[in-house]
Amino acid sequence: MVFRQIYEEGLAQMSYLLGCAATGEALVVDPRRDVDVYLELAQSLGLRITAIAETHIHADYLSGARELAQATGATLYLSDEGDENWKYGGLEGFPHVLLKDGDEFRVGNIRVRAVHTPGHTPEHLSFLVADGAVTDEPLLFLTGDFVFVGDVGRPDLLEEAAGIKGTAIPGARRMFRSLKEKFLTLPDHVQVWPGHGAGSACGKALGALPATTVGYERRHAWWAEYLERDDEEGFVRALLQGQPEAPTYFKEMKRLNRDGMAILGGIPHPGRLTPAQFGRWLREGAILVDTRDKFAFAGGHLPGSINIPAGKNFSTWAGWLLPYDRPLVLLAHPAEVEALTRALIRIGLDEVVGYIPGLEGYAQGELETVPQISVKEAKALWEKGGAVILDVRGRDEYLAGHIPGALNIHAGRILAHLDRLPKDKPLIVHCVGGDRSSTAISALLAHGFRNALNLTGGIRAWQEAGYPVGKGEELVEA
Repeated sequence: MVFRQIYEEGLAQMSYLLGCAATGEALVVDPRRDVDVYLELAQSLGLRITAIAETHIHADYLSGARELAQATGATLYLSDEGDENWKYGGLEGFPHVLLKDGDEFRVGNIRVRAVHTPGHTPEHLSFLVADGAVTDEPLLFLTGDFVFVGDVGRPDLLEEAAGIKGTAIPGARRMFRSLKEKFLTLPDHVQVWPGHGAGSACGKALGALPATTVGYERRHAWWAEYLERDDEEGFVRALLQGQPEAPTYFKEMKRLNRDGMAILGGIPHPGRLTPAQFGRWLREGAILVDTRDKFAFAGGHLPGSINIPAGKNFSTWAGWLLPYDRPLVLLAHPAEVEALTRALIRIGLDEVVGYIPGLEGYAQGELETVPQISVKEAKALWEKGGAVILDVRGRDEYLAGHIPGALNIHAGRILAHLDRLPKDKPLIVHCVGGDRSSTAISALLAHGFRNALNLTGGIRAWQEAGYPVGKGEELVEA
């Protein structure tokens, strides 16, 4: 059996290619949307992709299952578990098989059994794989967002991101039963290959290793002690506590991955815009995504642009802050445009209409800057109540230590809470060192806030100056 893990750093996402050397057939599990990586890998291994499987309806990225099926004619193997809200649609024209718990299919000599493992989502499947050319005993367990290295999938996404109230606690209880009845009943030697690694928002404590085993997780995962003493209530509390903020675009991904999305037929290649074309797109409502670093953006940018620096977190921040109903123009180095476009299509932001390489020749009128404020100046305003401190870090970071009286709104949720922010007094924005605050300020500026100031050095500089730091929860109003 041929086995390959394909890792996408930006979303810490893992997909898999399994091939039967005897027949030349291959299965891809949980593909991302830029599917050329699987086509090229299969070709290099002398394989043809005949089957594509998904563990569940994903929230953090747009699935490439239909895209890859369109390119190869392969059969889709998808979950038929869960209630009516989580049944796949948009499958017309695609060869497909809907799977229930215990159903099996073969790809050459490879035997795959679907195991219903609800908890992260109601319809979630994991795939137990045996190399039939050697034995019928399972070797691999492809767990999607069920079991990670050192963690399990969060059960609150349907409530947190999709807005389906009252699902987090029942989901956590289903996760407990799935672990008890489906995972811990497997032999210790079975290898566990998850759908995400460290850095994903699909869990809170994912390990950085690419794989684990049932036996290792049984002995060392944080949740194992709760299962050992059959403490479901303690497990539910521990699992739901401290989960990271779920990006707002997750809801859109759930809908598109369930019902279907546009088939791209290849990777888009946005062209370089002329100044006239650029101006026309802006007049027609396009958003300029400024991918330069925070210093370049602060020094001078086009009014209305959103600063999302190029880097491994680009997809996530784009999903937090960019709309799905407006064209996008990238301000980026030409060598980075393809990677950035791929990052955007992975979360369904397809309408990248072009790019500009810099501001020279494209800026009409004065550039806008990001006003800076030192911690000394900020402290003086803070002491006399002359400013609102806006902490745009995550809630857990805020609870661990913050400027007393600071208002905490995650940078990705700024646009949903503009009504909580004043325009009549200085708004001092900070994170740890300035990256997230720059992105948050760009969104504020684009929505008419002219009172936003970036705290130079962030809370780290505040702490290094020995200024007061509060801990725990505060009732704060702007």
